[in-house]
Amino acid sequence: MKDFAGKIAVITGGGTGMGRELARQLVAEGCNVAMCDVSAEAMAETKRLCEVEKLPQGLRITTHIADVSIEDHYKRFRDELIEQQATDKIHLLINNAGIGGGGSLFSNTREQWERTFNICWGGVYLGVRTFLPLLVKADEAHIVNTSSVNGFWASVGMGVSHTAYSAAKFAVKGFTEAMINDLRLNAPHVKCSVVMPGHIGTSIVSNSRKVQNGSDQLNADELKQARQRLQGQGIDVAKMSDADIQQLALDRARIFHDEAPTSAAAAAKIILDGVKAERWRILVGDDAHLLDERVRKTPEQAYTPEFYQGIVAATGWKVG
Repeated sequence: MKDFAGKIAVITGGGTGMGRELARQLVAEGCNVAMCDVSAEAMAETKRLCEVEKLPQGLRITTHIADVSIEDHYKRFRDELIEQQATDKIHLLINNAGIGGGGSLFSNTREQWERTFNICWGGVYLGVRTFLPLLVKADEAHIVNTSSVNGFWASVGMGVSHTAYSAAKFAVKGFTEAMINDLRLNAPHVKCSVVMPGHIGTSIVSNSRKVQNGSDQLNADELKQARQRLQGQGIDVAKMSDADIQQLALDRARIFHDEAPTSAAAAAKIILDGVKAERWRILVGDDAHLLDERVRKTPEQAYTPEFYQGIVAATGWKVG
């Protein structure tokens, strides 16, 4: 797929972050976009940003409320798309939606754990299941599944558990790699890519808390985990109040967004360039390339303090 003009793209999680920037860049190239998100307000802002410059005549941007972990939501999204985009086919499916949370089998609830897993993995699986018939009907098509560096390295540091997100992202990576041959055998005009971003400047930290808790406030379990994480970083938390911990969590979300080595816009360009080049494996960010190289070089050392400290020193990471 060498260009996107006149084509139809589906983007999940289009309200913020990479999803928003993917929508903006695709629209700028003359691509019709149908996006879903759990936030109507966030999607409205994405649509407004897409429409800042006058759209080419006939170009369509549609927004659809959907929780990607629920199949009936996906089916409604598909049916709305068919009607509102006046089509029976799509050319690009970008399974981008994701949240964090549910890091520990010990200190998180089962509901939190499965919420994260069902969005980050289930959303990708259901997205492909739902839209595959529309992709097959196109003369050329491409599936983009967003994994993470946590799809080949299941950690964000020694002081915090990270099981649900990592398990989901490993599943996305394996699923997409397995799809390469499945598509080659059954629908060779449909290609696929697995995207593995490093630290990207998005609102995933704050958005995840809102999805999990309904607000940006830490609950009791998260306060306990935050204390554990800070202690693992060598910070004395004994005299810190819950309000102090809450403020640090808000600061962490801001830093994650504002001080990332790769912006969401830069990440979106890397992804779309990768699609045009028909690359099945798209690493996003210098930190992703470095981490991939080091995990491959010394896999047995990947979960040691020394390995993580080396990554932090080389990349300036502030994600743990």
